Amino acid sequence: MDIQLLTYLFVGGSFVLYIAIAIASRVGSTKEFYVAGGGVSPIANGAATAADWMSAASFISMAGIIAYSGYDASVYLMGWTGGYVLLAMLLAPYLRKFGKFTVPDFIGDRYYSNVARTVAVICVIFVSFTYVAGQMRGTGIVFARFLEVDVDIGVAIGMVIVFFYAVLGGMKGITYTQVAQYCVLIFAFTVPAIFLSIMMTGHILPQTGFGATLLDAAGNDTGVFLLTRLDQLVTELGFSAYTSGTKSTIDVFFITAALMCGTAGLPHVIVRFFTVPRVRDARVSAGWALFFIAILYTSAPAVGAFARVNLIDTVDNTAYESLPQWFRNWENSGLIAWTDKNADGEVQMSAGDPFKGAPVYTGERGSHGERLLSNAPTDNPGEVYIDRDIIVLANPEIGNLPAWVVALVAAGGVAAALSTAAGLLLVISSAISHDLLKKQLKPDISEKGELLAARIAAAVAIVIAGYFGINPPGFVAQVVAFAFGLAASSFFPVILMGIFYKRMNKEGAIAGMLVGLIFTFSYIVYFKFVAPEMNTPEHWWFGVSPEGIGTLGMIFNFVVSLVVCRFTAPPPAEIQQIVEEIRVPRGAGAAVDH
Repeated sequence: MDIQLLTYLFVGGSFVLYIAIAIASRVGSTKEFYVAGGGVSPIANGAATAADWMSAASFISMAGIIAYSGYDASVYLMGWTGGYVLLAMLLAPYLRKFGKFTVPDFIGDRYYSNVARTVAVICVIFVSFTYVAGQMRGTGIVFARFLEVDVDIGVAIGMVIVFFYAVLGGMKGITYTQVAQYCVLIFAFTVPAIFLSIMMTGHILPQTGFGATLLDAAGNDTGVFLLTRLDQLVTELGFSAYTSGTKSTIDVFFITAALMCGTAGLPHVIVRFFTVPRVRDARVSAGWALFFIAILYTSAPAVGAFARVNLIDTVDNTAYESLPQWFRNWENSGLIAWTDKNADGEVQMSAGDPFKGAPVYTGERGSHGERLLSNAPTDNPGEVYIDRDIIVLANPEIGNLPAWVVALVAAGGVAAALSTAAGLLLVISSAISHDLLKKQLKPDISEKGELLAARIAAAVAIVIAGYFGINPPGFVAQVVAFAFGLAASSFFPVILMGIFYKRMNKEGAIAGMLVGLIFTFSYIVYFKFVAPEMNTPEHWWFGVSPEGIGTLGMIFNFVVSLVVCRFTAPPPAEIQQIVEEIRVPRGAGAAVDH
């Protein structure tokens, strides 16, 4: 059976499974729509949290960034995994004990202010839309290659699927769909990783294969370590060594801190801890989620390294007509492009861009059968453009693995992108229907009316997310990194101080959130959209890139919050008493009735 047919079967079969779960889990109350009724088991919640958190950025893009950036990409591994531990240990159990539906709900009640609630809603919308753009883009990439459609049409297909089970099943449908999606995506990620590790190093576990020596075509040990070979290959092409970094120490620190604190402030992950019955269950599910996440994250460096070695060995200095079919398949999807600068008919790889801008195809074919481009070529010898987001998806084909493994990865990529997109869209709809409409604009709205409003908000959010998915401001993982920066600068300080500092008042929280969000957003927009030519280390503040600026925004948030709260009235006595009580295990029982 060929790859295309197997892909239809695997992806189609997974869609049928998700939709069946959505129908079986359809909700009839706001509590089921927002927090799945608060009765999800810790193991199921751990798997759902892992799927929610391991987005298209983790599944599709992270290994691609590691493959191209090497040591520099370690900030993503350190930041995202460290941030999850921070969230699980420092915030999640206390937020669960507070017992609210959403992060703005916690902020609104803790800071006894609808203004603070509204600012939190704005922050949720900023963070979630930035994040969901990367997920929808990831969905489009998967569909573009494996269903042989344009990326934009792939995004539209993803919108339809998410619309169905997010709007129908709410958090309840999303939770059980995410459990199924976790099973699909982790199987899809680890199976090819194990295959490649055995083929290239003889090690079953990719984690140990990453530090092992390579085998030759006959299966004999060459005595050359994988990373040594990779360093040799990339330096010959003009790149910096794979195992050495190019980022400054301060930038690495700021990016890692922004990713860590941003993870701990991501509203769609936090809300998952509201869906279990007790505070103890929140802690247990956090442990399960960490275990499930570690399986993928400890495999990713090996996957990135295997892919880069195979890619260079297969493509560089190979005649276009002799390239394997996967190269032309991805070229037809618009995610690979080749321009024959020296007219020798062979594909040369090199550091730097082969031409200016993203590929623009003329619609015609060249003498070798390649898609012709209208882009102006650059001066460097590199001739091939490869979208980094395809590395994991193309990895099984590059490694010449069986067709069913290729199809399995397609299903896994779709599962990863859809699971996080659904969680984010639910957070947006909850913020609008519950925190804006129910809590502020129309407190007397019926439960049926609120549920309808939540579904309409989710539908509108899907359309907007689809637009950003079609017009993303960067690679998937980079777009997601901006969302983490915005979450770190806006939510993390106000949540942390809301739990551990009873003197923090509404004036301090509001001022801190606004300063952190506006500063971080402005910095990112300036360097990415207003003056992209200035986006170099010599123009950054203190040498901090836009990916790491969320840490500085977070520091501003802390400073402004603490200063303002010292010059304004302290919180009411009952609020200070609540802050004292949420850190005590006593009373950590059933969910608070909303």
